[in-house]
Amino acid sequence: MDAKTPDQAYHFHVMRRAIDLIDQGGEALPLERLAGEMGMSAAHFQRLFSAWVGVSPKRYQQYLTLGHAKTLLAQRFTTLEVADAAGLTGTGRLHDLFLRWEAMSPGEFARGGEGLTIYHGWFDSPFGEALAMGTDKGLCGLAFTEECGRAAAFDDLKARWPGARFEPAHERIATWVSAAFAEKGETALHMIGAPFQIKVWEALLRVPTGHVTTYSEIAQSIGSPRAVRAVGTAVGRNPVSFLIPCHRALRKSGALGGYHWGLPVKRAMLAWESARAEG
Repeated sequence: MDAKTPDQAYHFHVMRRAIDLIDQGGEALPLERLAGEMGMSAAHFQRLFSAWVGVSPKRYQQYLTLGHAKTLLAQRFTTLEVADAAGLTGTGRLHDLFLRWEAMSPGEFARGGEGLTIYHGWFDSPFGEALAMGTDKGLCGLAFTEECGRAAAFDDLKARWPGARFEPAHERIATWVSAAFAEKGETALHMIGAPFQIKVWEALLRVPTGHVTTYSEIAQSIGSPRAVRAVGTAVGRNPVSFLIPCHRALRKSGALGGYHWGLPVKRAMLAWESARAEG
């Protein structure tokens, strides 16, 4: 059986509906109305959100607004060149997750994962259902299915390593996945990508929880200041979403930019992290 935490999936589905309602209204909705739209009492809705993210629905709506990205850039922007000196790491300072990673060699990547066995399983997460993939060395793929569905998510990740053998064995990777979403314990990553992509993903790992950066800042930090478009492509090809936090990369204008697994999921992640950072 797949690992399940039904409360997480339920909370995300409610939050996903809340995003749509807030977008339609264009302004913060009173607690009673928002709860009513969800078919819940105000008290139950308040308890649900407080349990999931630690803040009230009224406060949470502020993190879900489209303008929140601009606020993050103004208040919680991370300059990657000084991130290490400031003691900031990809795991942030808000939880007890220890993240270790190893990159595949360029030659191994060029062979399309030939000779690798990649284990996979379906898991519930704070952002809906997730597909996790991993080798004996660590997680190499993490996708979210709420916007695209199971089949598309699986085909997407599988196509990245056409030479690998894929085996359903969620128990082989369950400990890493559980630690990742609980933000406690140890999670190993096996980063499988081209050398330029690996450099971009390493830079993303230096963006702390609750902070954001820009595509141009990433390009500058890896010594390729003119390669902003290529950086954006590499960010979008990140196979280990959430743990390699591509959702924390924004455009200079404050626009969210794209997100491979759907912009509602990206907004949800940024709101969730912001609430936990300030709650």
